Amino acid sequence: MSSVVDHLAELTGLRDRDVLDVSLVSALRDLMHPRSAAIYRVVGEGTDRRWITRARLADGDVSAQSDSLWADLSAYPAIDVDADRALCLHRQEAFTVDGKPARAYFPLANEFEVIGVLELHTDLLLRPEEVRLACSILRIFRNFQALLDYSERDTLTGLLNRKTFDESFLRLVGGALSSPPPPSLSANTSLGDSHRIALHSRGQGSAWLGVIDIDHFKRVNDGHGHLIGDEVLLLLSRLMRSTFRFHDHLFRFGGEEFVVLMRCGSEADAASAFERLRTNVSDYVFPRVGRITVSVGFTSLRPEDTPSAAFERADKAVYWAKQNGRNQVAHQADLVARGLLTEASPDNRDAELF
Repeated sequence: MSSVVDHLAELTGLRDRDVLDVSLVSALRDLMHPRSAAIYRVVGEGTDRRWITRARLADGDVSAQSDSLWADLSAYPAIDVDADRALCLHRQEAFTVDGKPARAYFPLANEFEVIGVLELHTDLLLRPEEVRLACSILRIFRNFQALLDYSERDTLTGLLNRKTFDESFLRLVGGALSSPPPPSLSANTSLGDSHRIALHSRGQGSAWLGVIDIDHFKRVNDGHGHLIGDEVLLLLSRLMRSTFRFHDHLFRFGGEEFVVLMRCGSEADAASAFERLRTNVSDYVFPRVGRITVSVGFTSLRPEDTPSAAFERADKAVYWAKQNGRNQVAHQADLVARGLLTEASPDNRDAELF
């Protein structure tokens, strides 16, 4: 019992979501001694949903393995590649399968839906009390994630809130612009030092910040009321989730302003992602409101950047877009190169964002 308590104490002491899945499979491996423990999460939308391995530990492994977060969606296995895992996702309940090895499947859920599956491979079929132990640990895991969501997410849209921006920004800049991190997470690493751990899937690449602003949103609130305005914000957040990748960081900053932090291979890739969002929004018919549009400004992140400096660059690009026709995507560096914007002086980059 003391071992269970120790693992739960360590798990609920974390704040880095990248390490939570690793800590869960590590705890289950130490407590239940399976051949392997793995967490698979669902990515993609509609009929093109796929599995991504978030953390996998086999007996004797010192490091958890995970899939790259930055691969193309088609690189991940389709949902139906494993019938039992897909069945667990569909039935939303735990079950065991006898065989060599025996397997156990447990649904992973958040407040709204099942988002993945925990899979254990064991020498013998799990006993009922072992299944109950795993289910109990997963309930605690889910409750802890819900507490994190409550403190870190916007209550209306479910996107990350403004106060989480600085930490996410610094983590992304460090992962994208520094030297490549180690290829795996050590299961024996002190999870209390999780801020020093980087998933191998962060790899290399360019980091980008985009600011999204709804055009003429005041007209929506004035003409239809704030309840309809809130519905527009909620639907826009859903469009953002379906447009960007599941690991891109999506924030609501308040009002009609949203922010995206993401990794892309090139400027063209970043511009394409933001343009895709602009098109998806302009093509969508919002109930009782009809069509709305968004203006987007984006900038690449630099090694010396502060959150306020990068946000200011993207925000100026948004302002330019709104002043020059709205319903468009503006790249800050391109505007500067064309003489349409001026670069802020370094002396002004230490201003506080909030």
